[in-house]
Amino acid sequence: MKKVWKSIIIVFVLCFLYLPILVLAVYSFTDAANIGAVRGFSVHNYVTLFTTPELVKMIFGTVLLALASALLATLLGTLGSIGAFYSKKGMASVIHTLNQVPVVNADVVTGFSICILLVVVFGINKDTFIPLVAGHVTLCAPFVFLSVAPKLNQMDSSIYEAALDLGATPFTALIKIVIPQIFPGIVSGFALAVTLSLDDYFVATYTKPATFDTISTYVVNATKGAQTTIKTALWALSTVIFFLVVLFTIFMNVRAVKQVQERNGI
Repeated sequence: MKKVWKSIIIVFVLCFLYLPILVLAVYSFTDAANIGAVRGFSVHNYVTLFTTPELVKMIFGTVLLALASALLATLLGTLGSIGAFYSKKGMASVIHTLNQVPVVNADVVTGFSICILLVVVFGINKDTFIPLVAGHVTLCAPFVFLSVAPKLNQMDSSIYEAALDLGATPFTALIKIVIPQIFPGIVSGFALAVTLSLDDYFVATYTKPATFDTISTYVVNATKGAQTTIKTALWALSTVIFFLVVLFTIFMNVRAVKQVQERNGI
């Protein structure tokens, strides 16, 4: 009975998580204007998605923003994590504690604070995209820090010290010794940063230029009165994003399994 109940709970949780997405994916391949009425098969939502200049511009801008913000966040988060790892115990504890604040802080507070600091205090125009990028980097960098920190703890620190004893400069030892050992954590942090940037709504709302929309802000505004063809095209966009995430997750897991097998000589 315990096994049966465990199976039931697992099935229920999986249905709760994935059934709404699968329903949306099914309707993205129909002519239905609303969820509920099943109609014939069609790919017009995908045609609209990739042929409407407004939607293409929005998607391209969001992806470019996510990649740029993730690169900066990965750089800062990785350096911060390495700095904390090689700091004294008290300082490292302070850095880890300070890093937790943006993680648990509400996104709306982060976005509003960035807007006040950069736009109101420093007078930076939001049309420059500086507040938007700064907000996304602030949002993502702490999560990169948390992704890299476990890999540093697993690293054999004596190898770095041995490299210094053999004449390597600290920078050379960092690039040749430390970075390769923590690279999986850096990749995970970068992927997480891209996801957070793509998903963000509140920070973008407060910091973005008036003429620019991310996927999140566009979707929210589209539900308030956009044309039906645009709304249903967003079903297709959601489906594409979901399956890209699934493919990326499968790729990362298969790659990790192969690495483990190579290490074990299987």
